[in-house]
Amino acid sequence: MFVGIATRKKHRLRWANPLLFATLWLAYLWGATRAPDLRHGAELDWGVLSGGLDSIAAWRAALVDGSVLRLFSGLFLHADWIHLTGNLVFLLIFGPPAERIMGGIRFLLLFLLGGAVANLAAVLAISTPDNIIIGASGAVSAVIGAYLALFPGARLGVVLPLGLFLQFVRVPASLLIGLWALLQMVFAYSGPSFGAVAWAAHLGGFCFGIVFALVTRAAIARRLRRNRGY
Repeated sequence: MFVGIATRKKHRLRWANPLLFATLWLAYLWGATRAPDLRHGAELDWGVLSGGLDSIAAWRAALVDGSVLRLFSGLFLHADWIHLTGNLVFLLIFGPPAERIMGGIRFLLLFLLGGAVANLAAVLAISTPDNIIIGASGAVSAVIGAYLALFPGARLGVVLPLGLFLQFVRVPASLLIGLWALLQMVFAYSGPSFGAVAWAAHLGGFCFGIVFALVTRAAIARRLRRNRGY
């Protein structure tokens, strides 16, 4: 008599999120170890500059000289460690579950394309020319948008201060992310009143992430069925 013994389910290696995490850190360390003038020069060379890409002629010139790639390279530059840490925290919260469902390649495309669209939104929204737009905030916002579309019923843990005590509660992710998106809209409308932040990039990336997840939903479902063996 033969008895079948269930094998332990093998977990697939998640590589895209750790790769992005490490690349963002290494890029920041590379910039932080350079002299201030060299660091500023790198931001001018690789960061996104406002005041362009608003016409067919501008797009044609950017494609010819390769400056359109700034929409991607600017994602990996950060002003300071606080700027970087904020993006990494959100990437660590929303990135792993999104990659688990989407797969590494699709998640990487979400990050890069979402970040490029977010930077383009900032370029078009900022009226003054030659402002430097850097940081992965737009790409991370795309991950948040995709997370909302993929896990609409998810709940996130939040620590609330109640007098002298801290209470851990679970709140619907749609509520927290919705409040976050509303704040981005308020800040974008208020402009410089809330600091030199490209709020339009957050909104652009967030909307792209939602659309990307919905458009690729059928492909994601096929991937999950294939991994489960049916």
